[in-house]
Amino acid sequence: MTDDLLTRAVAKVIPQDLAKKKLESGKNLRVYWGIDPTGGKIHLGHTVPMRKLQAFADAGHEAILLIGSFTAMIGDPSDRDSLRQPLTKEQVEENFKTYKKQAAKVIDFSKVHIRYNHEWLEKLGYKEIIDHASKFTVQQMEERAMFAERMAKDKPVSVHEFLYPLMVGYDSVVLDVDCELGGTDQEFNMLAGRTMQKAFGKREKFILTTPLIEGTDGRKMSKSYENCVYLDDEPADMFGKVMSIKDDLMATYFECCTNVDLGEIKKIVKSNPREAKARLAREIVTLYHGEDAAKKAEEAFVNVFSEKGIPEDIKEVKVKKGTLLVDVLVKEGLVSSKSEAKRLIEQKGIKVNDEVVESMEEKIEEGIVRVGKRKFLRIIY
Repeated sequence: MTDDLLTRAVAKVIPQDLAKKKLESGKNLRVYWGIDPTGGKIHLGHTVPMRKLQAFADAGHEAILLIGSFTAMIGDPSDRDSLRQPLTKEQVEENFKTYKKQAAKVIDFSKVHIRYNHEWLEKLGYKEIIDHASKFTVQQMEERAMFAERMAKDKPVSVHEFLYPLMVGYDSVVLDVDCELGGTDQEFNMLAGRTMQKAFGKREKFILTTPLIEGTDGRKMSKSYENCVYLDDEPADMFGKVMSIKDDLMATYFECCTNVDLGEIKKIVKSNPREAKARLAREIVTLYHGEDAAKKAEEAFVNVFSEKGIPEDIKEVKVKKGTLLVDVLVKEGLVSSKSEAKRLIEQKGIKVNDEVVESMEEKIEEGIVRVGKRKFLRIIY
C-alpha cells in the first residue's frame, strides 16, 4: 500500500526519504489537498489529487479537503501567463455550492474532513503578513517560472501574487500536516508551505505532486481551453469526450482516472487502440454514472460513429423562426458561449441538416443540428 500511495498517479515526492520514513512508521499521517472554487464544475483533472487524497483516507490516514474560501478571492498565479481576475466572496460562495456534490462522486466524506481557509486567513493583519513575508526573499519568488516568463515579456506581476504562496503556505502551518497533495503546477506553493511549517516549528511535511492530464485537444485540461471532461457531463457526452482523446494519453488516463490494476493497464494499452479506448471510456463513465449508463453510452456512440447514425433520444426544441442559431446553441447548452460557437464555426464543426454552418449570423432551420461529433439537437418551428 505504501508503494502504491507514493507511485500510482504520482509525478514527484519531495523529499522521498521523508515520505517513506513517515509511511513506514505505521503512524496515521495528516494529509490534505486544497482547491480554490474558481468555477462551478469539477473535471477529471481535478479528480487526480482527489483520488490520491481518498487513497490516503482508505489507508487509514487523516485526510482533509481544504476549500480555498479566502484564496479563491485572490487568485492563484500558478501556470498563468497573465493576471488572474480576483473573485468576489459571492462568486466564490456560488461556485462552491455544487463542489461538494460533485466531489462526493470521488471522495467519501465520512472519511475526509472539510476545512475552509477563510477561517484563519481573513483574521491576519499587517503584522502577521509582514512576519510571513520575512520567511521568503524576492529572489525566491522571481525564480518561479511563470513570474520570470512574464517579466521577460514585460508583462505585469502584481505584488499580491507574491503573497499567494505565503497564504497557502500558512494553510499548512494551521493544519500542521505530514503531507500536502497537489498538481505539478502547485509544486512552488506546496514547497512554500514546507518552508513555513519549518519556520513556525511545526512538523516536517513532504509534498506529493500528481500529473496534470491533457484534455480533449491535447492541451492541459482547463475550463479556459474548453477541453474538459466534467463530472456532471451526461454519460453519452462523457463517453464521447474520452473516445476523442489522443491514443498516447490512454495509459495516463487509466492510471490517474480509473481503478484498473496497473498490470492490467499495460496489457490493455497494447491491445487494439479502439477497444482499449472504449474500455477506458466505460471505466470512467461507470465511476460517475454507473454501469448501465456506461453501457447505454457506448451503444449510442457505436450507433453514431460506427454506424454513422443519429441518436434516437436527442433533445427536441421548438424555436421561433428567424432566431439566430448561436443563440439557440448557447441557450440549450450545446456550446458554453458565443466565443466557443465562433471557434467551432471557424473549424467547420457545426452542421445543420449535414450542411456546414459558415456564419455567426446564420438563422435557425428546422431539422438536426450537430455540434462537433457528439452533440445533437432537433429543431422544430
